[in-house]
Amino acid sequence: MRPPSFWNWEPQRFSLSSMMLAPLGWLYGGITARRVARPAAFKADIPVLCIGNLNAGGTGKTPTAIALIQHLHSKGRTPHVISRGYGGSATELTRVDERKHSAALVGDEPMLLAAFAPTWVSADRTEAAKAAQEAGADFILMDDGFQNPSLFKDASIIVADAQRGFGNGRCIPSGPLREPVAKGLARGDLLLTIGDTAAQAQFDSLWASNVSLPQTRAHLAPLQTGMDWTATPFLAFAGIGYPEKFFATLRAQGATILQTHALDDHQPLTTALLQRMEADAARLGAQLVTTEKDAVRLPAAYRRKVLTLPVRLEVEDWAEIDALLNRILE
Repeated sequence: MRPPSFWNWEPQRFSLSSMMLAPLGWLYGGITARRVARPAAFKADIPVLCIGNLNAGGTGKTPTAIALIQHLHSKGRTPHVISRGYGGSATELTRVDERKHSAALVGDEPMLLAAFAPTWVSADRTEAAKAAQEAGADFILMDDGFQNPSLFKDASIIVADAQRGFGNGRCIPSGPLREPVAKGLARGDLLLTIGDTAAQAQFDSLWASNVSLPQTRAHLAPLQTGMDWTATPFLAFAGIGYPEKFFATLRAQGATILQTHALDDHQPLTTALLQRMEADAARLGAQLVTTEKDAVRLPAAYRRKVLTLPVRLEVEDWAEIDALLNRILE
C-alpha cells in the first residue's frame, strides 16, 4: 500500500488529514521513545554499526550497506550483515545462501546483500550477532534496527533520502517518521543524505537547522555494465520505497519508458502480476526492466526475461565515515 501523499509534504504545509492523525503520531513517537530507552540486552565482542533511518520505507539503506561492505573489505575487514529479513517467512536463524534460499524465505534485501558479504537473518538481532561473531566476522553491519534496542550499537548511521527529507516531520500515521527528527538525530552518529545536487540543496533548506551531527552526502549512480539503454523501449516496474527514483534513473540513461508500474515496497512478484506486465510489454513492443532488489524476488521463469539496472552508492567524501569507523575500531 502506497503511503498518503501528505506524508511527504513540506513541514510548513497544512494538511487536515495529518492534523487529525497527529494525536496517534504523538502516541507512536512516545512508544518508540520508551522502547529505544531500554538498555541493550547484548553487546558483541566486535564492532556493530547500525545502518538505520527515521522514515518508514526506503531511504537507501541497502546501497549504503553495499558501499560500506566494499569499503570495509578495502581495509582488510571481514564484515557480516545481520537483518530482520523483512518480507521473508523464515522463523529461525538463517545464514543466507543465494543458491538455495529465496527472497520469499529470507527477504529481498538480505538476498541482495548476501552477494557481497555473509548475511544472517533473524527476528532476534542478538542471535544473529552471536552467529556472525562465531562464524568469523570482525565487524557487524546491522541492516535497519535503529529503533530496536536489543543489540548494543557501537555507532549508527542515519540514512535519509535528500529529496524527501523527513517528509512533513510527523510520526506515523500522521507522517512518515518512526520517531521525531530531533530525538532520532540525537541518537545517531552520522547523517548520510542521498540525492543529487538539487535534492541536497532542498534538504538543507528544510532541515539543516535540525542537523547537529556530522553529515556526509552521496548519490546513486548506475553501475556501468555496457548495456545500451537507448536501444529498446521499456516497461519499467519497481517495488521499492520510492519507485519514481528508479524510473528517473532509467530515463537519465537515455531509456524510453513506455509504461511504468510503481509497486508497493517488497511487493511479491506473483506469476499473475508478471504475466500481466509481460503481456503489456509485448503489446507495446517493450522490454521488461526492474531494480536489483526486485530482481531477487523474480520467479525462476522470469529471471531471463527481465533486465536489471543496478545502481551503486557514490559517497562524495569518506572522511567522516572513516573517522567514525576508526573510532569504533579502536
